[in-house]
Amino acid sequence: MNKRPSKENFTALLVHLFTATGAVFAMLAMLAAAEEKWSLMFLWLVVAFAVDGIDGPLARHFDVKKNAPRFDGVLLDLIIDYLTYVFIPAFALFKSGLLPGWTGWFAIIIITFSSALYFCDTNMKTKDNSFQGFPGCWNMVILVLFAIKPSFWLIIAIVAVLALSMFLPIKFIHPIRTARWRIVNFPVALLWTSFGAWAAWVNFDPNSLAIYGLIFCSSYLVLAGALQQVLPTRREN
Repeated sequence: MNKRPSKENFTALLVHLFTATGAVFAMLAMLAAAEEKWSLMFLWLVVAFAVDGIDGPLARHFDVKKNAPRFDGVLLDLIIDYLTYVFIPAFALFKSGLLPGWTGWFAIIIITFSSALYFCDTNMKTKDNSFQGFPGCWNMVILVLFAIKPSFWLIIAIVAVLALSMFLPIKFIHPIRTARWRIVNFPVALLWTSFGAWAAWVNFDPNSLAIYGLIFCSSYLVLAGALQQVLPTRREN
């Protein structure tokens, strides 16, 4: 006799369904990118980014591995993350005109190839739930590049350095799961999301305060993990 699904089973299934909406937002972002509507594309990617930030805590709270084991939430999350963090932003960078000629090809090959390897790296997480190496958050990087529009040589340098750093023993924080400095990390991540949406909404107006907010928050999120390695806790000494 089959056991009737419990409230916990149903709630856990809803979490999986919520995670899966990221695929819908990815498609909406891709459709906008195909029409070179970059602001709209990034707005959808910011929505997908927000979903990704919420679904993890929900999955752990409602124990989806136990209560909805038919669907692998980790695999579902990785599939959607590759689309929204890597594939669509790389396409946008290539089509935007920020990288002329061979530089655009160089960037999309490096980004997609290195990220595919990183996303299946069994050593991507550290003991404190941070990331070992740059976690392939190209959506954040490329949004900032659209906002500040640096020279193509600087963009190539940034892409090359970050791609290499994916496989170096450099720590990058998870704004929610990394416990150390979480009281600062999480609000900064929320601010980044707000500034990202604001910058896209005003079509990356260079005079918008959102641009400066993006630069500040991005710099902190990129450097915080490395700073934690340089400034170890007493327990780590």
